[in-house]
This record gives sequence, structure tokens and C-alpha cells, in this order.
Amino acid sequence: MINYTDLIGTPFVNEGRDSKKGLDCYGLVKEVYNRYGIELPEYTLNYDEFEKIDALIRNQKTNPIWKKADDTEPPVPSIVCMSFGVPKGIINHTGVYIGDGKMIHTRAKIGVCVDRVDSPAWRRVIDSYYTYTGGDK
Repeated sequence: MINYTDLIGTPFVNEGRDSKKGLDCYGLVKEVYNRYGIELPEYTLNYDEFEKIDALIRNQKTNPIWKKADDTEPPVPSIVCMSFGVPKGIINHTGVYIGDGKMIHTRAKIGVCVDRVDSPAWRRVIDSYYTYTGGDK
């Protein structure tokens, strides 16, 4: 089992990639996956802020590294993709499914926290779960 409790309360910071100073949602995903021994790529895409994560995960053009999880119980770890509807249909928030119906993610005013994926606040915005394949190495 991977330990992530030291991340709880880490502040949200835009473009944050430091588990001590602050993380944004994808920075947290990278940190949690790193603890599983998986180094995720950084997004270096020239997209609008809201489209960066969506393009990285769903719109992979060459050498896809993510596969949509078909399972009713996503594997651990899986990236939890959320869409808040602005712009419509774009994944604009991520977290990591950590099992037992829970995800770890970060929120602007709260920082890193753990929430249930079936809670009323999250189940309506969760778009999909993706597993990391690593692509062609």
C-alpha cells in the first residue's frame, strides 16, 4: 500500500509540482504515481489552460499512454478525470483513485484531500477513469 497521508493539506498552487510547497491537480497525480514507481510525463502542450489535461489524457494523438478503464471498480492507481462543464466536455480536474471508493485530489481553498467518488459533489462531475499504459517504450 502506498502512503499518501503526508500529502493531505498540501496547498493548491497553480502549476505546482512540489509536495512541500504546493501542487495543482496534475502535480498531485504525478506525485502519487511517482510513489507507485511510475514517472508521468509533464504536459508541454501549447493549449488553453482548460484544455491541457484533456489533451494529455483523452486526445492522445501518437503513442498513447492512457487507456480508459472499463471496470466498475477502477484499478489502483487510476487517474480520475472530472469535467465541470466549462468549457463543456473538457476534463479540467484530475485526482487519483486510491481504492475503497476514494480519490485523492487537490482543491483551491482546501489543498490536498481525500473524497469519496460516489459523493453527491463528485459523482456528477466524474467523467471517466484512465489507467497508465506507458505507451511504446
